[in-house]
Amino acid sequence: MSSILSSTRTLLLCICILVCTGAGKKWTDDRNKKQDPEEKTSPAKKLSSPFEEDVIVSSDSVSSTVPFSRAGNLIIIKAKVDTIEGNFILDTGAPGMILNSTYFRDYKAEDVETNERTGGITGAVDALLPTRIKEFSFGGIQWHKLYADRISLGHIENIKGTRILGLLGMQLFRRFEMVIDFQNNLLHFRLISKTEKKSGNTAAIFDRKEALEMDIIMRSNKVLTQGKIGNRKLMFIIDTGAESNVIDARLPGFVLDSVTIHSTTKLNGTGGSKTDALYGEMRNFKIGTLFIHSMPVLVTNLEKMSFVYEQNIDGMLGFDFLSRHQIGFNFVTRKMYIWK
Repeated sequence: MSSILSSTRTLLLCICILVCTGAGKKWTDDRNKKQDPEEKTSPAKKLSSPFEEDVIVSSDSVSSTVPFSRAGNLIIIKAKVDTIEGNFILDTGAPGMILNSTYFRDYKAEDVETNERTGGITGAVDALLPTRIKEFSFGGIQWHKLYADRISLGHIENIKGTRILGLLGMQLFRRFEMVIDFQNNLLHFRLISKTEKKSGNTAAIFDRKEALEMDIIMRSNKVLTQGKIGNRKLMFIIDTGAESNVIDARLPGFVLDSVTIHSTTKLNGTGGSKTDALYGEMRNFKIGTLFIHSMPVLVTNLEKMSFVYEQNIDGMLGFDFLSRHQIGFNFVTRKMYIWK
């Protein structure tokens, strides 16, 4: 336990690569203003990012079960990009496919007009021009002509001591139901057909009768949900690429009073930069009808992340939340299921 609480403890917290449009656009903290919970997208609206494209995806079977390993608290999947096979991190905090430029430097650059801004908790990162891959596959599922950003992930490889080809972000999974089973190190996927999507009546991988059901919000390839500490409603990003839960250090004192601080730590961001954080236990957290008496959390300033997202983020729910129960997401019906 002492090693966990060590003041020199370094976490690879946020692998989430945040690619948002509108660089140079003015952003203000409107945390207390009422916001539309769902993003309204006009069919005629021009895509602001290639990550908003509908992907071309097929599956050998209705559902697929994929084993995963872990590097620390990160989910590692064996997958293949064209002829290159290796480790990828499941990262719902990333907008889409992010390739490690070390191994994909020679891929042809994609000619795309975009004013994207890339960064995370610790700020911006450098990136090569994006590219497009012919095929990406794992577990009998194939994606075709897939857009991908490229950045260096060398700092992650150094910390984890393993080769990482890339990150698998939300664009890949928008048409899926996904269940994460940390107890058995398994991922379950089901591709939802266009007919099912249109009818709104989708089958399930597992029986949902015993599961708690709650809403999620899909906004610009981000998965968000509301939680509560005390009587305060908070907006959280659900991020499988975050090794710890996080709450914003700018929240009111009565919210932060629910956290017992144990130590200080350093966070390693996507670009290798670092920022300070406090490590402790968050008490009395509620999401839907699920009450969690206590779970680990980091407290740090999320202003940079909110700036990149162009919306206020009160916190992130990562490994310490996701690994507590078997948890599922239907990204089409925008529901989250937790089996107690």
